[in-house]
Amino acid sequence: MLHDHIELRQRRDLGDTINIYFDFFKQNLKSFLNIFISYNGIFIIGFLGISYLLVTGFVGMVNGDQLGVTDSAQELESAIYLGFGGIGFVLLFLITAVLNYSLAASYMIQYEKNETPAVEKKKVRALISRNLGKIVVFILLLIVLYIAVFIAGLIISIVPFIGTIVYYIIMLAFTAWMGISFMVMLYENRDVTDALSEGFQLIKANFWKSVLVNLVIGLLLGLLMLLLLMIPGILIGIYTFHSVENGVDLANSAFAKVIWTLALTILLILYSFNQSLAQFVNGILYFSLHEETYNEKTRERIDQIGAGE
Repeated sequence: MLHDHIELRQRRDLGDTINIYFDFFKQNLKSFLNIFISYNGIFIIGFLGISYLLVTGFVGMVNGDQLGVTDSAQELESAIYLGFGGIGFVLLFLITAVLNYSLAASYMIQYEKNETPAVEKKKVRALISRNLGKIVVFILLLIVLYIAVFIAGLIISIVPFIGTIVYYIIMLAFTAWMGISFMVMLYENRDVTDALSEGFQLIKANFWKSVLVNLVIGLLLGLLMLLLLMIPGILIGIYTFHSVENGVDLANSAFAKVIWTLALTILLILYSFNQSLAQFVNGILYFSLHEETYNEKTRERIDQIGAGE
């Protein structure tokens, strides 16, 4: 049944892991979306402001180039808009990345521990609050490790074809490692380095399963995002085309700026939501790999059967 609790701590092969992800996604989409919006409300307003700065700055730059104007007050003003918009984007991106990464993991942990489809918003927030220090340290380490892995991957990708494949495999494995280690840290209440070590061991023992799950679901989530963006993208394209055909000055059109600002805001919000959906993948993978390694749930069931007899 759709409204039954989905048992996450269970051994699963590749196909079952992918299937249970989408079962979990369908069952919890509405509940998690409500939590996502409630915790991201202020950041959605922030994305709107940043989008306005970026659009205004970019349009001003383009307009200045078209008019052949250089070293003007307008160009300086546009550069300031772009600069503040870019800085704001980076800061807000990091904050929302930490929040939504944590939000998805905390949601899954509460879902599994309560053994009920209903997840309380307060408990999700409480788990994040208790582990906020470790979460910040983990994200900082993640950034450092990502830079190192990314550089190593670029060097390897110099090798034609095979190097590119190896690069993507490394990045997928790194994504799985970080996602699973994050779950270890919160679910098992371990420190950051211990969680990274445990996550690495789980990934090493189930390398190809971890890589392929992230690859398949990553591609499907990418297609889902494209479909969600397709309708507003087509509408904006049609509006822009007819405006150009009718001689509308888009660079100085207030309505055009509003449309582009809203479009960029929607893009940023969807990207933030996609971060949470991506962490759900490794949450489900973590529970599966953990059970496959330690058999804790299986032993619980055997003990329950023995106690019943």
